[in-house]
Amino acid sequence: MLDRETVLVCCGSGGVGKTTTAAALALRAAERGRKVVVLTIDPARRLAQSMGLTMLDNTPRPVAGLDASAGGELQAMMLDMKRTFDEIVLAHTDAVRAEQILSNPFYQSLSSSFAGTQEYMAMEKLGQLRSTGDWDLIVVDTPPSRSALDFLDAPERLGTFLDGRLIRVLLAPAKAGGKAYLKVVTAGVGMVTNVLTRIIGAQVLRDLQTFVAALETMFGGFRERADATYRLLKAPGTAFVVVAVPEPDALREASYFVERLADDEMPLAGLVVNRVHRSAAASLTAERSLVAAETLEERAEAPLAAAVLRVHSDRVRLGSREQRLEERFTSAHPRVPVVEVAALAGDVHDLDGLRAVGHDLAAASAAGAPGRVAAAG
Repeated sequence: MLDRETVLVCCGSGGVGKTTTAAALALRAAERGRKVVVLTIDPARRLAQSMGLTMLDNTPRPVAGLDASAGGELQAMMLDMKRTFDEIVLAHTDAVRAEQILSNPFYQSLSSSFAGTQEYMAMEKLGQLRSTGDWDLIVVDTPPSRSALDFLDAPERLGTFLDGRLIRVLLAPAKAGGKAYLKVVTAGVGMVTNVLTRIIGAQVLRDLQTFVAALETMFGGFRERADATYRLLKAPGTAFVVVAVPEPDALREASYFVERLADDEMPLAGLVVNRVHRSAAASLTAERSLVAAETLEERAEAPLAAAVLRVHSDRVRLGSREQRLEERFTSAHPRVPVVEVAALAGDVHDLDGLRAVGHDLAAASAAGAPGRVAAAG
């Protein structure tokens, strides 16, 4: 995975160790000689903490403490959707039109809080990073839950928006120009704008019309870049990694991700089942362990050993439950490679922890079969 891929997309529900998995894969690739950038659109900002960064924003920043002896490089960044939108406006319009757009109240709202903007800007930022040619590998840490795959719909949603009747209505005044508007626009369009004026107010409508007119020259570029990034996600060299924990809700979400990726013909590397509980003494069953603990307690002997046996019994029972849940997933998706990642006492929060996780994830992946590896908390 780390030697061939140019884009890795880590997705999964919240709280499953997805950010740690993305950071560990990126760190391992960088320390094996590749130039890597990690892009996170997870608002929790755990990536910065795990990589020792005090500041993480829309600009790639070097990760200190990297072993660069193999010639690799690692930088990390967090998506700032408004700044990304501003960069697009400045790059693809002239100075006058850019000022009109950036100062427009409707644009200021759209660029910071409009539904779907974050997903589209993630597509834009991924496309920007890829187009520079500066990176051997781009690792994308997506938002939690099903919104992590919303960016797959960005091109279609954008096309629907740009081709919508409302957009054509709002563009009519600018295209008609001044007083000619009354001669060009039909009575139906006039009726629509009158209704909109009563609902949202004349000033808001003018702001919206000004924004749409100023942005019109960029519409084709938006669609073209979104389509190009969508093709990138399906191209050789891209792989999706789904991360889950052995819990019913998380594995259901993982099934949704796997099925959605298959429907869209997206390349799936496999599933990481994180925080799995296994015992090194698997031959000692939960039942035998519990009986032994009860016997010691009845004899009032070795209370510490009895307590350890009870802990072992609980752990084996938990592991068996998790294994049954995992088997349900593998029964439904028999062709999806699965890697198990053992639970640790605490979270991974430094580069040494990430190194261990990356090493074991890569080893299990290379084995080509489900395996037990060290934790990605």
